[in-house]
Amino acid sequence: MHGGSGHLWGHLYSMESNMKAKASYSVKKWEEATYRQVSSEMKMTKASVLYEFSGDLQGIASVEYLMFYRHVDQNDQHKASASYVGLIHFDGILLGKSGSFVFEDNGTFEAGSANSSLRIAEGSGTGALKGIYGTGIYHANKDGFHLELDYHFH
Repeated sequence: MHGGSGHLWGHLYSMESNMKAKASYSVKKWEEATYRQVSSEMKMTKASVLYEFSGDLQGIASVEYLMFYRHVDQNDQHKASASYVGLIHFDGILLGKSGSFVFEDNGTFEAGSANSSLRIAEGSGTGALKGIYGTGIYHANKDGFHLELDYHFH
């Protein structure tokens, strides 16, 4: 009887609506290098990045980005146009739960603003974040860096 009751509770819990989290972050390291110059205005780069999160997510995120610049402005990098994909490994605390997980990041950079869609890689959670999954977005511009996450647990 106890096992059945526990299973039912777990099933009901998994049917709850998504939990939400908001965070801001700062760039602690950005190392970017061109690996293919397509033309004088187009290039492909790889960047190793380190973010520090605060808010509902607290911790460090390390990222490897691959980027394609459709337009490069040699005088002002914030006037560039680019698409990027990345894998973000977050290690820290999400609303009191300690552990780590991986985001898949897919975004664009236009007119000084980065906008991304995020998906938590299923099966990537560790510690108290084991079984986490969900989606999110982030925006980064001159006004700051903001992330919103919709998630729940298996």
